[in-house]
Amino acid sequence: METTRARPCAFLDRDGVLIEDTGYPHKPAEAVWTPGVMAALRRLNQAGLAVCLVTNQAGVARGLYDEETVARFHIWMAAEARAAGARIDGFAYCPFHEAAQQERYRRESARRKPRAGMIEDWLALFPLRREGSFLIGDRETDMAAAAAAGIPGHLFPGGDLDVFVAGILDQRAAA
Repeated sequence: METTRARPCAFLDRDGVLIEDTGYPHKPAEAVWTPGVMAALRRLNQAGLAVCLVTNQAGVARGLYDEETVARFHIWMAAEARAAGARIDGFAYCPFHEAAQQERYRRESARRKPRAGMIEDWLALFPLRREGSFLIGDRETDMAAAAAAGIPGHLFPGGDLDVFVAGILDQRAAA
């Protein structure tokens, strides 16, 4: 986080919001950014919101890739955002799944959406405030996590993310 003053946060799901959900995406060379994503990130940054990613990563639990791969992918995403004049303040993911192939990942987790653990961790550990925060996701599990955390959830239907974010920020300004 860049500042010690608590500010609201835009919590963003990864697959289906920032990048296309192509089925366990984890390689930069195969990632497809959502249209308008960098403009949307810049818009959120300019609005004074922290931008934190919250993503379930069942691909780890299923043995498709490891946690180091997730970390490298997130470092790449942050670098791409910086190169486009945008900022992602932080990344959180949950590698756990009840049906995991690897025993160490086979468990329920308060961090796995639809639970609110990742959001609650961000709010507890960093200078963020719940008031004014919201989540953008592409699934009902994202909306359930937002509701469980006591913040608004916005269901992204696809298309241009910047247009979607502009609409959310316009609604907030009008309220």
